[in-house]
Amino acid sequence: MIGRRHQVALALTAVLTAAAACTNLVRQDAGRGGAPGPPAGRGFTLVATGDILTHPAVLDRASSDTAGGGYDFRPMLSGVEPLVHGADLALCHLEDGAGDAAPRFPPQLAQDLAMTGYDGCATASEHALDGGADGIRGTLDTLDAAGLKHAGTARSAEESRRTTLYRAGSAEVAQLSYTFDTEQPLPSGQPWALGPIDADRITADARAARKAGADVVVLCLHWGTGGDDAPTEEQTALAHRLTASADGHRPDVDLILGAHTHVPQPYEKVNGTWVVYGLGDQISDELDGADGSRDPRGNESTLARFTFAPPARAGGRWRVTRAEFVPQLYDLDAGRVVDVGRAVAGGADLAGVRDRIRDVVLSRGAAADGLVMGE
Repeated sequence: MIGRRHQVALALTAVLTAAAACTNLVRQDAGRGGAPGPPAGRGFTLVATGDILTHPAVLDRASSDTAGGGYDFRPMLSGVEPLVHGADLALCHLEDGAGDAAPRFPPQLAQDLAMTGYDGCATASEHALDGGADGIRGTLDTLDAAGLKHAGTARSAEESRRTTLYRAGSAEVAQLSYTFDTEQPLPSGQPWALGPIDADRITADARAARKAGADVVVLCLHWGTGGDDAPTEEQTALAHRLTASADGHRPDVDLILGAHTHVPQPYEKVNGTWVVYGLGDQISDELDGADGSRDPRGNESTLARFTFAPPARAGGRWRVTRAEFVPQLYDLDAGRVVDVGRAVAGGADLAGVRDRIRDVVLSRGAAADGLVMGE
């Protein structure tokens, strides 16, 4: 990623310096394998954002932001770029697919997400199968070409069995992604094309991710009911079940990130694990309320930011030492993602939006567990 993380200067001026670096690497590898020795020493910060829906109005804005034809999503994402680039690992959620009969996900979006600083995206959603097998292939090919990793859909059975891993600080971070339902059936003979929400399968996949080397397992769930501020009973029950599941000395899942609800939902610490029930839509057109009028909550969201520290002993759990949410708004008129906290500090009249998001996010007692509003 440009101008930020994962850049390590290679000093070749001294043999002793190189030998020391090799020795340190061996120690870290041994620590991850559970052998005696100090654990890996560098923590990391993860940010995650909600659904990106390339509705016609969104595409019109991206088209008007380029003078050379095609699309340009960088101006749309410029308000979130400092936060994304400032993290060691940044994850997005794509609700639309590429390669549909009526494409809503142009390749330029993937390229601009990568340029903004995202490392990968969850792709399991109710619309992931709208274009069938060709749509899945088009989506994942497009993400691959942009250098973005992905989890949730697959082009082959072998790919479906692979764990999506990211290097962040001294940790290997796994991303898993599943959806509650789809608008279209699975492609014939391809049951592996998309991951449905199933607690037993998720647990098995999380344990497989540990065996593949994951120190931290991040679970992305497309779940809940659109337009509801509060999580459903199904969401809370699944969150309790998954966060209670453990294999030995550490839980199977270290963080749950929710999407699909189109409005922000609460954050909550469940069985010692942070759960974001719904991040809200980062980019989308208007959300219609029950009476057919515009529901402004449909353009509100949060950016979740969690700081992880290495375990006190090798093979232990990576701990969240700081949990934050950043209120965000997709400004329909400007076609821009706005960092609401910074905008309010700069004099913009968005205090009501900030307060509404804050009240929902904290409504299940997360402040008592240390969640704070960031900028």
